[in-house]
Amino acid sequence: MKKRLIAAILSSVMVFSLAACGSSTSGSASPDNASQDNASSGSASSESDLSYIKEKGTLMIGITDFAPMDYKDDSGNWIGFDADTAVKIAESLGVEAQFVEIDWDNKILELNNKSIDVVWNGMTLTDEVKNSMECTNPYMNNAQVVVVPAADADKYTDAASLSGLSFAVEAGSAGEAAAGENGFDYTAVSAQSDAVMEVSAGTSGACIIDLLMAGAMVGEGTSYADLTHTVELTSEEYVIGCRKGSDLASYINDQLKKMYGDGSLVTIAETYGVQEALLPQK
Repeated sequence: MKKRLIAAILSSVMVFSLAACGSSTSGSASPDNASQDNASSGSASSESDLSYIKEKGTLMIGITDFAPMDYKDDSGNWIGFDADTAVKIAESLGVEAQFVEIDWDNKILELNNKSIDVVWNGMTLTDEVKNSMECTNPYMNNAQVVVVPAADADKYTDAASLSGLSFAVEAGSAGEAAAGENGFDYTAVSAQSDAVMEVSAGTSGACIIDLLMAGAMVGEGTSYADLTHTVELTSEEYVIGCRKGSDLASYINDQLKKMYGDGSLVTIAETYGVQEALLPQK
């Protein structure tokens, strides 16, 4: 009787021990499960921007109203050298191009938050841009120029002659950087087009905008025929900005090279009168 009792107790202890062992392993990943979890984690972390964009079916393009690069036609559609080029590259990806008008000063935040996938708006290559984005190769030359009333243009021949003026500049732009570097008194506004309006209205004596925009917006035959651009404060290059580490930048480089080679990029540039600024894509 005692032997049977002891055997029963030992049997119960063994069952309990096995159950305890089973419960300890069920609460943690088995080696196979751990491998699967690691593989899933690795796959998610290595997912490319190209895959992400193709999966959602849209290329979200961050822009501002900036002729001749991105601006609306009479029907409200976004056109311009950058807009037309972006549409072509979105088509090559098999996705829809969607334009998102952004606050230029928040472009890096918008990009990192995935509110947009790319900044494509005549963006000047600066140290901040290089450090914060994955940039394409430069595709166009540009300069920051001073716009003043045409009647006063003869007064302004160099940076020193501009020192007494009040300027309007786009916040976060290369124009704002140029104003700061030259010690000019300036007010930051939301867009380059607004800066031009400030000069036209007489609320600012001058503004600093991109040369390509000045060529399209001011002077004879434009809406601001009484304004002109004078001093070039900088020389610079345009790039397209993607998220840091993104494979989209390399893809855009390849597509721009193909478009330059087959002449379609030059054709778009000629449509908007910027062919002289276009850089060869190699």
